[in-house]
Amino acid sequence: MNPKALSRSRALVSVALGLAVVSVLGACSTPVAMPAPSPTETVAPTGDGILRIGTIVPTSGTYAFLGPAQAAGVQLAVREINEAGGVDGVPVELLQRDEGDAGSRKAEESLADLVAQKADVIIGPSSSVIAERLMPLTVTAKIPMISPAATFTSLTDASDSGYFFRTIPSYATQGVALGKALSEKGPVKVGLVYVTDDLGQSVADTLGDSLEANGSELVAAEGIPVASTDFDPIVAKIVEAKPDAVVLATSYSSFDTTKALITKLLAAGFGGAKLWLTTQNTGDYNQAFSPGTLAAVNGVIEGVVPDEAFQARLKQVDSGLAATRYSVESYDATILAALAAIVAGDDDGPAIASALENVSKGGIKCTSFAECLDVLKTQDDIDYDGVSGPVNFTPQGDVLPVWYGLYSYDGDNKFVFTHGVIAG
Repeated sequence: MNPKALSRSRALVSVALGLAVVSVLGACSTPVAMPAPSPTETVAPTGDGILRIGTIVPTSGTYAFLGPAQAAGVQLAVREINEAGGVDGVPVELLQRDEGDAGSRKAEESLADLVAQKADVIIGPSSSVIAERLMPLTVTAKIPMISPAATFTSLTDASDSGYFFRTIPSYATQGVALGKALSEKGPVKVGLVYVTDDLGQSVADTLGDSLEANGSELVAAEGIPVASTDFDPIVAKIVEAKPDAVVLATSYSSFDTTKALITKLLAAGFGGAKLWLTTQNTGDYNQAFSPGTLAAVNGVIEGVVPDEAFQARLKQVDSGLAATRYSVESYDATILAALAAIVAGDDDGPAIASALENVSKGGIKCTSFAECLDVLKTQDDIDYDGVSGPVNFTPQGDVLPVWYGLYSYDGDNKFVFTHGVIAG
C-alpha cells in the first residue's frame, strides 16, 4: 500500500459498546444478554524512539555553493525542535553527509552510511538527477526523502512508492506562476520561445492556460530543437504575433543558445520589461553583455527569498553564511518531518511518510514547530504553513500552490529580487 494513502491516525477502530435490548411482550420483559466487548487492536510503533534526520546536500563539487544554506536551514530547524522539547520529549539527532557531483557516487555512499546510522528521514538531495538515482534505494530502505531543491518534472510521476517529497516547486508549475505574474498589471498578449526539451515543454504546456485564467493570452509559442542554431525564423514569427511581452525558456547551461536568443529578441524590440527569463536562465550576465543591456528585463526563480529576521536566525547556526537559497525549503522539510513523526506516533520511516501529506494541509493552521505542538494539545489535525509558503503536499509529493520569486535586472546585468508570487 502507498504510505501516502494511509490515514494519519495510528488508531484503527474503536470497539463498539454493546447495548442491552429489552423486548416487551404484554406485561413481562426478557433481557437479551450483552455481548462481550472485542479487544482493541493496536499498532505498536516500529521506530526506536529517536528521530534521526539525515542530510544529503552538496558540500563538495560544482554545486557546493548551494550546500551551506541547506545545511543551515536543517540545523536551525533541529535546534528549534529540540528547544521546544524534541519529538515526544526526545531530542532529534542530526546526521549530515555530502551529496557530491552527479558524476560521482558520493550521494549513494552517503545514503548507505545514513541507513547504517539508522536515519529515519533524508533531507535532500539538491540535484534532480541524483534524486532520481537515490529514489529506488530509499524505497528499499523505507526512508522518506524530502528534497528542498530538485525541480525536474519527471520526479512527480517517478516510481517512489510514496517516499519522495519536495518543498520546492516542480519546474512544470513555472508556467502557472508566469501566467499570474505577467498579468499582474492587466491583460497582456504573450509570446513564448522555448527549447523543446522536457523543461521547455513543461512551460509551454501550462503557460497558455494560466494566462487565460488570469485574463491574458498566449499569442505565439515557438519551439526550438535542442541542437538548432537558426533562430531568425523563430524570432520573425514572434514579431509577427505582436505580443506585449516574450518569455524565453532556455537553459543557462546552454549559454550560447540563450545569449544568441536574448540578443535577437532585444534587437526585435523585446527589451526591458518586455522580456521575461525563466528559472533555468535567470542568471548573472554582467560578463556576457555590456552594462545596461538587460536593464529592467524580468526573471523568475522558484523558492522563497528569506526575510531579514530568518536570515538572522540562520546566522545563529552559521555566522559565515553568504547565500540563503534553498535554506527555507530545507528548514520546512525538517519541521514537517518532525511533525509527521509526532502525529504518526512513530519515528520510523514508513510512519513519517504516511503522515507528511496530512500535517501539511487540511487542519488547523500553525506556522512554527512550537505553535503546532500547542495546537496538538487540544486538536488532532494540523496544517503547517512554513517560511517557504503553504507547503501543501500533493499525493505525488509535490507542493501546490507554489511560490516563485520575481526579479528585475539592474544596470550591471545582475538580477535583483522585487517580490514574490503564489500561484496554483
